[in-house]
Amino acid sequence: MFIDEATVRVRGGRGGNGVIHFMSSPHNPRGGPDGGNAGDGGSVVLEASRSISTLYQFSNRPLFTAGNGVDGARNNRQGATGDDLVVHVPVGTIVRDSTSGETLADLSRAGDQIVVARGGEGGRGNSSFVTSTRQAPRICERGLPGDSRTLRLELRLLADIGIIGFPNAGKSSLISSISGKRAKVADYPFTTIEPNLGVVDVDGIHQFVAVDVPGLVEGAHEGRGLGDRFLRHVERTSVFIHMIDLAPMDPRDPVAEYDAINHELASFNPHLAARPQVVVGNKIDAALDETVEDARKRFEARGIELVTISVATGKGVRDLVHRAYRLLEAARATGAQDAPVEIRRKVYRFEGETGFSVTREGDVLVVHGRSVENLVKKLVLDSEDAQQYLGDRLTKMGVLRELKRQGLREGEIVRIGETELELEG
Repeated sequence: MFIDEATVRVRGGRGGNGVIHFMSSPHNPRGGPDGGNAGDGGSVVLEASRSISTLYQFSNRPLFTAGNGVDGARNNRQGATGDDLVVHVPVGTIVRDSTSGETLADLSRAGDQIVVARGGEGGRGNSSFVTSTRQAPRICERGLPGDSRTLRLELRLLADIGIIGFPNAGKSSLISSISGKRAKVADYPFTTIEPNLGVVDVDGIHQFVAVDVPGLVEGAHEGRGLGDRFLRHVERTSVFIHMIDLAPMDPRDPVAEYDAINHELASFNPHLAARPQVVVGNKIDAALDETVEDARKRFEARGIELVTISVATGKGVRDLVHRAYRLLEAARATGAQDAPVEIRRKVYRFEGETGFSVTREGDVLVVHGRSVENLVKKLVLDSEDAQQYLGDRLTKMGVLRELKRQGLREGEIVRIGETELELEG
């Protein structure tokens, strides 16, 4: 099943916990602290891969979680870092933050990666808190949870040439004919309910990738028919084959259809209507000669050459392939479409605040700030050493000074993150 949109949640692994431990042996019964640091949590990484072509797998697995970090241990043993979780997505996947709408990455080349959820920091063991004045600290830190966010994935197929036109113009028949792609073909609207991608051989040496775009009708860019779902699949194409039905079941004006499709392209993305086009009149085997000639003259009056073909009989199809390839080569030479930027591995970082603020909520002073909240969240405050260490850190960060300026009184409650503390005024 072809799925080109998906919403997923990603969560980095939790960091491990540091430990409090003191070495002890028959020869050294009162040894120093040797509690080791824990490992960081693993990260969730999205990687573009050609091994998959749809986002179907994400409809059944909405949550991806990386491995947790391992706790520290005695003898200053460092806990292992949690395993990264590498999630493969199709080449051409756009990654957005579901909450903010920010575009995080365009994974347009196989192997491109982005870290979308970093693992949490591992906590330190008591051996890391030794100072000249604190020789036997009973202090350790918990690991922090990893980043967690919801992502919106959108797949935009990577094709050189897009085949556009109204329903029943012969787009699916053409791609079946020139690429061997077995697209569903029948004589009623919206036969094709998903884009068809095919590799077209030009001359035994050169090739190009073509995609037919289903469901284009007037108002497609606003959601009518199926077009708004599929127009984005031609945003990466360099050239269009614009199919016109010269023998429609219902009488239609070919020039008016040409204008209507170009209006939909321009309404969806102004750059699309400016892409080079090969305008093709199909079904000449079923159309009257006068009809074909009239259409040719009307397009010629606009300075447009109408290439006439019959997909059913094959007449003119190979010539069309060569024309389209020459136009594609010209577009590539002139840089009609910007080359995708090679990302390789990129890390999406949450840019939180670097300072802090203090507000009063009723009888409680509340300290806000990513750094200070993480400090309190990590510390295990069940020893006098840890409480003294926290006081020293809050003093150095300027938090106590600001609390006193805000009127901190003896025995008053201060809330930092989810922790409530009683600090001296």
